[in-house]
Amino acid sequence: MNDVASHAGVDVSTASRVLRGDQKQRVGEETRLRILEAAKRLDYQPNITARSLRVAKTFSLGIAVPQLDNPVFSQMIIGAERGARERGYSLLIAHIEEGFPDDDAYERLASANRVDGLLITTLDDNSVVLRAARKARVPVVLLNRAMQGIDNSIYFDSSEAARIAVRHLIDLGHTRIAHLSGQLNPSTGIGRFAGYRDALAEAGIPFDPGLVAVSGYTIKGGAEAMRTVLRQAGTSPTAVFAITLAAAAGAIMAIQQYGIRVPEDLSVVTVHDGPIAEAMFPPLTTVQMPVEQMGYDGAIGLIDLIEGRKTQINSMLHPLQLVVRGSTAAPGQPHDVA
Repeated sequence: MNDVASHAGVDVSTASRVLRGDQKQRVGEETRLRILEAAKRLDYQPNITARSLRVAKTFSLGIAVPQLDNPVFSQMIIGAERGARERGYSLLIAHIEEGFPDDDAYERLASANRVDGLLITTLDDNSVVLRAARKARVPVVLLNRAMQGIDNSIYFDSSEAARIAVRHLIDLGHTRIAHLSGQLNPSTGIGRFAGYRDALAEAGIPFDPGLVAVSGYTIKGGAEAMRTVLRQAGTSPTAVFAITLAAAAGAIMAIQQYGIRVPEDLSVVTVHDGPIAEAMFPPLTTVQMPVEQMGYDGAIGLIDLIEGRKTQINSMLHPLQLVVRGSTAAPGQPHDVA
């Protein structure tokens, strides 16, 4: 640190504040860049162990995710790691399976690994997360969901994302639009179901419960829900809005097993974008969401709570754009399913 300060022509205290991301005292942009350049030139690496002992902190964050193969959570992790790194923190990743019965898992993550704060994203019932957050001994920020009883959360405008997706189908001429929904207790599932119904109502299209099936957030769930809709619908749908990318992939798998063509017979749209959407055949039309930004904002907000710069984090992120690809088109002839 002394060498960095000497090369940058500043006091050691100024260099220290800049390199640990301290924003309590203002440092000019030119000075900040000079310090960062000196640190880079000297290959300066802070001694995290010594720093932790000095201030009784670990400078580590924990993030708990229910699925490691879901591109939404992997993007969140990338964003959270970037935010933590910028502030001089490391990120520990824990996989806590969906339906995990032990709500002490979050508390053990905080105590066993000695993290300073937790980012929680889950597909579980709200009550499990609420109990876990209340028992946590460190600050907690909930990602991808808002929940009564938890003060700190960063979440998507799920209703607006759904409206964008369904309006796209309506603009193409579809009126028989199915929905593969999430569980209707978490805010994501409720929000997207509400957006789906709102878009139908705006267009004067009656809601048909036979066109809705709960898929959850997995490929298997999407396939099973799509089969359910195709079996139970009086008149087959010409389009489907799947709650998320994994569910949409499962839906297309089931659709193709029935010999139904996408998009000639059935258009498919979903929320969240990623490489898998482009790699599928046909490529998926999606509503792009700022998933990586959510992870980044969550990490930065959590560190602000830990270091006392903020007392509450609560923000909603809006959809970025509709990305139109080959999975949606004007409706063709209705397809009868035996």
